Amino acid sequence: MILPTLPLRLCGSRRIVVFALAIISLLPALDATYMLAKAELAQKLIERSWHQTGDRPWPWADTSPVARLTIPRLALNAFVLDGATGASLAFGPGLVSGSSDPGALGVTMIAAHRDTHFKTLEGIQTKDIIELQDSERQWHRYRVESIGIADSRVDHIQAQNDQSRLILTTCYPFDALTTGGPLRFVVEAQLLGS
Repeated sequence: MILPTLPLRLCGSRRIVVFALAIISLLPALDATYMLAKAELAQKLIERSWHQTGDRPWPWADTSPVARLTIPRLALNAFVLDGATGASLAFGPGLVSGSSDPGALGVTMIAAHRDTHFKTLEGIQTKDIIELQDSERQWHRYRVESIGIADSRVDHIQAQNDQSRLILTTCYPFDALTTGGPLRFVVEAQLLGS
């Protein structure tokens, strides 16, 4: 009697192992789904804050919306947060500290994650139009002049205060399996008008 029950126990153990391995294999997909869902929900809360008060989108937030970014051809519509820290970029694009205000002379730089809010930048082209709404609700139109890849270890952005430029940046390559590499996808646009 012991011999017939032993294989059944092993079979049950195998099922548990197979089930555990299946769950473990799903964890990266669940994590990615969680990140996308969090980014989408955060943008809804940030949008509500933008339209109502412009204050923090939730009580414990350490940032607030400062601009609205659209790229009509790519159907990108995102609210930009003050600061481009790792904590704020989890919820939306961030205005890099020290940047010029939208439409002002100098460089306005916005950064976001390549796998959430700036995923669509993979399809951007020169001459595309980018619209940026400032905190006073005035729209500024930019035209993409150049697209390139920069190495953050050696390349630096030169601030030219005699022009109004917009720079969008995100990690590169878009399909990288690991995060934190030195390459950046850089989109440079020139102000057309407000």
